[in-house]
Amino acid sequence: MRNLAIDFQLLHKEKDTGARAGTLHTPHGEIKTPVFMPVGTQATVKSMTPEELKEIGAQIILSNTYHLYLRPGSKLIAEAGGLHKFMNWDRPILTDSGGFQVFSLSALNEITEEGVYFRSHIDGSKKFISPEISMEVQMDLGSDIVMAFDECPPYPADYDYLARSLERTIRWARRCKAAMTNEKQALFGIIQGGIHEDLRLVSVEAMLEIGFPGYAIGGLSVGEPNEEMYEVLEFTVPLLPADKPRYLMGVGTPEDLLEGVMRGIDMFDCVMPTRIARHGAVYTSQGRLTIRNGEYTRDFTALDSDCDCYVCQNYSRAYIRHLFNRKEILGVRLATYHNLYFFQKLMEKAREAIMEDRFLEFRESFYAKYEE
Repeated sequence: MRNLAIDFQLLHKEKDTGARAGTLHTPHGEIKTPVFMPVGTQATVKSMTPEELKEIGAQIILSNTYHLYLRPGSKLIAEAGGLHKFMNWDRPILTDSGGFQVFSLSALNEITEEGVYFRSHIDGSKKFISPEISMEVQMDLGSDIVMAFDECPPYPADYDYLARSLERTIRWARRCKAAMTNEKQALFGIIQGGIHEDLRLVSVEAMLEIGFPGYAIGGLSVGEPNEEMYEVLEFTVPLLPADKPRYLMGVGTPEDLLEGVMRGIDMFDCVMPTRIARHGAVYTSQGRLTIRNGEYTRDFTALDSDCDCYVCQNYSRAYIRHLFNRKEILGVRLATYHNLYFFQKLMEKAREAIMEDRFLEFRESFYAKYEE
């Protein structure tokens, strides 16, 4: 099947690292990489309107197959004209397969060759997702990029279990490709294998043999030390084709983004910027701070003196702290807006540095100021 959905152009590779810049063309617009995708789990990026996402420069968002499968149901979204129309977002969307949530949100699941039986986290009712159902749901949603349904092993996991899980994921990937019949959607394969190089190699070889227009690296940022994640990337990324986009799933912090970019990753997503914002924490060029703390009671400066976002141009730390301590919704909205802008700007600056062959200098400059 010829893929009509995406076309990836590699524009430049940094001379001293694996960092690279490209353009990913999709039916709903082009994406300049490296890119961070805000997470819109339930067809909404929490507390943000689509218009605000555009203001901060979001090029693509991620939505969740598992949650939309349960509520409101993919058939209803299809009836509305697809996810883009349903949520009033006319830029690209990536949907994950639901696999991670099936394994992480349901303590009671039964993995079979056919698929996974699980209990809904909403009402405890028994549900089932297979590779074919995941593809059907994602075709109903009409996302630009679709993820294969895979098994997401925990960390740590026994080697033999990981090997069996990987073989099942490979078989499921073949079924996903056979079931994905919409040529306007691009199906990405997922590389698994835990922290074991031999299993990662098996996974890469199998996914390349099946053939996908893009490849994701899964099974990381699940509890392993950062050093192990970076080692897996250093081994795995060079095995992937240079002319296809590379997506590191569920990562991460600003540091993880820069380390992933340096190792050749093009796409990232993570709930961190929106999640910590809801708890009163923000990312700044000097590091992460908890705005609810008393030290900011009379701090009338911006969240980040180096940031030119709408929030930093108009509101003080003291005011935003006041909003959080009074449990006003606006506090969450302002913190979320700033955090997502911070991530978008970080990727924009990284891209500029790559194009000018100064990514290492940019990375070192960032770390010189940033304290976690």
